[in-house]
Amino acid sequence: MVEQLTIQKLYDLNETIAGELFADAVYPWELLPKIGAFIVELGNSLPAERFEKRGENIWIARSATVAPTACINGPCIIDEEAELRHCAFIRGNAIVGKGAVVGNSTELKNVVLFNRVQVPHYNYVGDSILGFKAHMGAGSITSNVKSDKTLVVVKSAYGNIETGFKKMGAMLGDNVEVGCNSVLNPGTVIGRGASVYPTSSVRGYVDAGSIYKKAGEIAERQ
Repeated sequence: MVEQLTIQKLYDLNETIAGELFADAVYPWELLPKIGAFIVELGNSLPAERFEKRGENIWIARSATVAPTACINGPCIIDEEAELRHCAFIRGNAIVGKGAVVGNSTELKNVVLFNRVQVPHYNYVGDSILGFKAHMGAGSITSNVKSDKTLVVVKSAYGNIETGFKKMGAMLGDNVEVGCNSVLNPGTVIGRGASVYPTSSVRGYVDAGSIYKKAGEIAERQ
């Protein structure tokens, strides 16, 4: 086991409606094939006084704000006080946490966004999990398929792990900051409290609390 890459090291499970999804897993990417079925099971148990069911397997908190131009496909849960802005596009299998922001022309597919995540401007987030208060700057995206279509391997200085998945985006720990126009390549894992400089191309694991400036140049936060 590579401890730095585990759910326990990356996430506060009190900050997501999907805490039970993580219960029996070690690494967060193990959950990617399970998100859709979990949403359907959880959605059917949500209280009607707090959540409205709209369409097939779509549950939206009554306190959430959804722009009329947003497109939402199920299965999907939008938690309380979340905001979906103009032309947000949810392709399905998405959990949007309390107070989270999904912004203009942002696309989500097979993701869990913890509470207060912000993906507010022209982001693509696919096959990924974003921890509490993680923020992706304008134009930053997760790339979820390798160009050679081989299976994704999570690489780190502490050891490599074969995921067995053709599609895997990024696992962002709590309070991660990703700069504008950055690309998080398939199998990227970013530790809690780390920051990524704008226009970066990130691969593998970035240590918690560090600052990713460019490949080979990662500084400890002072």
